[in-house]
Amino acid sequence: MQTSPLTDLATTPYYLPLVEADGGAKPLENCDNAEVLAFLEQRAIYTAYLAGLIRDNGLQNSLNRGTFYGYRNQLGQLEGAALIGHATLLEAASDEAVQAFARTAQRCKAGHLIMCEENRLEKFWGYYAVAGQQMRHAHRQLLLELRWPIQVSEPLSNLRLATVEDLDLLVPVHAEMAHAESGIDPRQRDGRGFLERYVRRIELGRTWILTEDGNLQFKAEVVAETPDTSCIEGVWVNPAARRQGYGRRCMSQLARMLLWRTKSICLFVNEENEDAQKFYKHVGYHVRAVYDTIFLE
Repeated sequence: MQTSPLTDLATTPYYLPLVEADGGAKPLENCDNAEVLAFLEQRAIYTAYLAGLIRDNGLQNSLNRGTFYGYRNQLGQLEGAALIGHATLLEAASDEAVQAFARTAQRCKAGHLIMCEENRLEKFWGYYAVAGQQMRHAHRQLLLELRWPIQVSEPLSNLRLATVEDLDLLVPVHAEMAHAESGIDPRQRDGRGFLERYVRRIELGRTWILTEDGNLQFKAEVVAETPDTSCIEGVWVNPAARRQGYGRRCMSQLARMLLWRTKSICLFVNEENEDAQKFYKHVGYHVRAVYDTIFLE
């Protein structure tokens, strides 16, 4: 796979904690990787994104766009792990851990979103909102999961991994999807960083596409991979090619490839997007949890 001049910048391991911990949370270090992954894997599909980041980057890496924190009980046992930064995501086994992470997140003034299961986010926001960033808007999303057996559709020989030569096709689509979800165009806020991160995702072999006659017809991103689950985002079908079977056949073929090396596939779908929910239900996905996402001012 060809590389890009952006690669060296995108994989620079420089790391600096975003904020100091508060309320009992402590920054995690790379030597904690195995312990944190074991904690997260107790609820594998619910923590796939966090675990995938750690497997890709380690706990201390600027590519995480934030700092990983842990919370321990009086016996020194890990009761929570959280990424606090551009995105704040957490897995907590106690209210004390949720409160500790909320107090630490208040000290970060560069946050873009907070996302976790609805019951945890309600508690987190109750602690955080007193002195944190203000809410810009919020979405509710459903976590869906697919396991064997799956429906098998006619294979597509031209579904393939993207290369950096496909950037001109992919970047506008991915940026528009991010804009539609968050209300912010990442090309305007952090154009260079957005491009660097997308190049790295391609070079990790995570972006699957189908093109015909130079046009992008389908794309999907494997945003995180663990031994238990692969997490997909950014599923897109060209509007001009919809209702022609591209989405169903591409997702079926991608599922077959991914499920040979992991136990399940998970993804999020907006609660208001009824068409997408019907599509995923039709191809075998089941609802596992409800998540809330708060976008910050």
